Amino acid sequence: MRVVLEMIKFEHSVFALPFALVGALLAARAGGSLPSWRQILWIIVAMVGARSAAMTMNRIADIEYDRRNPRTVGRELPAGQLSLGFAWAFTFAASAVLVLAAWQLNRLALELSPVALALLFFYSYTKRFTAWSHFVLGFCLGISPAAAWIAIRGSLDPRILILSAAVTLWVGGFDVLYACQDVEFDRAAGLHSIPKKFGIARALSIARAMHAAMVALLIWLAWTFHLAWPAWAGIAVVAALLGYEHSLVKAHDLSKMNAAFFTVNGYISLLFLLFWGAAAYLR
Repeated sequence: MRVVLEMIKFEHSVFALPFALVGALLAARAGGSLPSWRQILWIIVAMVGARSAAMTMNRIADIEYDRRNPRTVGRELPAGQLSLGFAWAFTFAASAVLVLAAWQLNRLALELSPVALALLFFYSYTKRFTAWSHFVLGFCLGISPAAAWIAIRGSLDPRILILSAAVTLWVGGFDVLYACQDVEFDRAAGLHSIPKKFGIARALSIARAMHAAMVALLIWLAWTFHLAWPAWAGIAVVAALLGYEHSLVKAHDLSKMNAAFFTVNGYISLLFLLFWGAAAYLR
């Protein structure tokens, strides 16, 4: 179990789940009530299933690249800690969990679950042909607030797409930062990324611009939903943490990348849930 959880980086669920829960709270608020515990439970199950399937598929698709990359050669599949057959079986099981959870939520969620899986699996191959794969990854997590809205309301409100766009830019931006570590390998392997295409210094500027746009979208979203003061305080906290994240990473010094990628972004998502959850609760 420990090896499986490490393969799918289970602790990174903190990146997307809080935004999905905010989407659920905003959807329930629009309906004049709080979401039920049953709805929250099945949203969490769906998120875990979707992310587990996506991460395992990513490891299957990239197994040969992981074997050649010094940074990833110790991962579970290339190191032989788990078999490829087990990884495929786990992917199918996790996908089934997502479909089951969607079925328990409502009909539209069930009908869209195969679309979500197709998008998640498609991302694993995008680095082979486009430098903009960071945006595809961002969109894979960005759909979570919209999916949670559908789970609560059985329909989609265009306003929640603002949050989806903000999450897309947030995740895409920090993925650009993370990809700076693999520029030389990407060149040798024929893979594509923004750091490879534009260089590390310009890639850092692109990531900063993406995160600035994310903050602007959050301001728009808070205004659109007429949210109370905790939402605005949350935006200030997110902006401050993003500024700190970018201060840790320099074009000539990537040694603090793990702190910027894992620690800071984990705080961003959890504090966003705390502040915006309070704002959604206050009328």
